[in-house]
Amino acid sequence: MTSAVIELDQLSLGWRDRIAVRDVTGAFARGSLTAIVGPNGAGKSTLVKGIMGLVSPLRGQIRLAGDSRRQMACLPQLGELDRSFPISTYDLVAMGAWRRVGAWRRFDQSEHERVQAALAMVGLADFGPRIIGTLSGGQMQRALFARLLLHDAHTLLLDEPFAAVDRHTTEDLMALLRDWHREGRTVIAVLHDLEMVRAYFPQALLLAGQAVAWGPTAEVLTPENLHLARHLCAGDYL
Repeated sequence: MTSAVIELDQLSLGWRDRIAVRDVTGAFARGSLTAIVGPNGAGKSTLVKGIMGLVSPLRGQIRLAGDSRRQMACLPQLGELDRSFPISTYDLVAMGAWRRVGAWRRFDQSEHERVQAALAMVGLADFGPRIIGTLSGGQMQRALFARLLLHDAHTLLLDEPFAAVDRHTTEDLMALLRDWHREGRTVIAVLHDLEMVRAYFPQALLLAGQAVAWGPTAEVLTPENLHLARHLCAGDYL
């Protein structure tokens, strides 16, 4: 039986008097590939922040197996990043090694080679010296994926990883996600493209402020469930 790497037990998340996610119970199995989907305002990003420990539960629990928090890495939404800071693409990617290298250890040749290999893997081999503010949206997303490669985490959470990027970039980055899954890593991604979810993600969690359905994608993304999710987010049945 596959063990759970993340368990949610009647979890509610939000701020002050606003509950964004209500009474969600379920588990992400170790090595699973899961899409979190739902209408705008469904609580998808809030759930990711809760799992990462950036938002504290209002009620219920988030249980992580072993030292899973240390073995977790997150790719935030592009809009949450300050791209005006004058940092190079190389240095952005190298930040992924911080947990392994620490604050005081010298960044040695082996780590430099890791950064160069990660940049090459995402198609940015010659972009290391470029300031991140000069990158296109797709190039920036490739750089963030390279940073995830440096993390070498067992559990990866990605918040809208394909937003505002072209089709070629999406295909390249989706191939990386599938490679991580084949390696046995747990991959959880917030997505809007339901056809992509149906094509590549065996598991799905449909949110609408609460869990509408969670399980095999074909059983989750039914017309009835999607219809219910839209109405719940519109407040029709709350």
